[in-house]
Formats: sequence, structure tokens, C-alpha cells
Amino acid sequence: MRYKLIKELYQKCIAEHPHTPTTKILEYYIIPVYPISRTTLYEILCTPVITELKAVEAAIEKQKQLKAMQQRLFD
Repeated sequence: MRYKLIKELYQKCIAEHPHTPTTKILEYYIIPVYPISRTTLYEILCTPVITELKAVEAAIEKQKQLKAMQQRLFD
């Protein structure tokens, strides 16, 4: 979820300041809110956040279903 927030903040800053280098966006806009390194920012920008969040949500849902099935076995 944090990656998603950082990515959204970066996209907003790029839209507002299209000719600003990534390092300056990191320095002026992202680090005050999320103290991360440049390497971490590049990792976040390359991460398919939405895909990973869907996978996590699917895993959580599967765990809930398994727990419900186990609960029915012991009732």
C-alpha cells in the first residue's frame, strides 16, 4: 500500500512539474513525506503495484475461505 501511495505522489509531481528530474522530485516532494532512497524510489516505480495488491487480496480472500471451511468442520 505504501508503494502505491509513493507512486501516486510521484505521478502527481510529474504532472505538475513535467521537466523536473526524478532526483529533484524525490528530494523536494517525496523525501519530506516518505524518507526513502533514490534506489528505493526506482524499485517502487518499476514494481507493478496494482498486480501485486490484487494477488495479496486474493490470498487474503483464500485464507478467509479456508478459515470458514475449517470452522464448519469443527462445528
